Amino acid sequence: MSTAAPPTRGRPGGSRGTDLLAAARDVFLAHQYAGATMDAVAARARISKQTLYRQYPSKDELYAAVVRDWVDRGRDAMSPHLQKLTVTTDIRNGLLELARTLHAGVLSDPVLRMRTLITAEAERFPDVAADYVRRSWDRNQTLLADALEHLSERRLLRIESSQMAAEQFTWLALAAPLNRLTLTAGAARYTPDELETLVQEAVTTFLGRYEMP
Repeated sequence: MSTAAPPTRGRPGGSRGTDLLAAARDVFLAHQYAGATMDAVAARARISKQTLYRQYPSKDELYAAVVRDWVDRGRDAMSPHLQKLTVTTDIRNGLLELARTLHAGVLSDPVLRMRTLITAEAERFPDVAADYVRRSWDRNQTLLADALEHLSERRLLRIESSQMAAEQFTWLALAAPLNRLTLTAGAARYTPDELETLVQEAVTTFLGRYEMP
């Protein structure tokens, strides 16, 4: 009796699940929503167009799934860094490390490109953009606020509103480079020394407001 597997139809080895969504994300990032096609996604994922449409009946549904998957992939990325901050005994160095981590994550090419895509399509897909903000940005801000509240309870910081302090810290660290890299076409990237200067100044300003005397 033969033990060989029966032949399969379509394109063996094609992407499924999150791999399919990663392939679709590559197409959306390369061509933006308007230029992306289901044919291109199927080809990138090495599956038939019929298989793709069975899972995602429209490009709109596929785009929404791509953004949800992106959020899910990065959902817990900040948690270990914030946990490390809550137990620090050196508040300045702890905040410096966190600011560098924010730079490494938010200013990375994949994150910048996804933010640009979601922003460009926010009017067409307001619910998708709102879900991204709520489950990604807002969630991380809440986690940061919780960490800062813990540091305040340890009397390393003096904070009345941890949510406001979290927002201020984030924008002190990220506002200038994020605006430059997303709003100024062709802008040169910051050098490592320039980013480190931003980190140092952000933490100095933040501690000037919130450090215990």
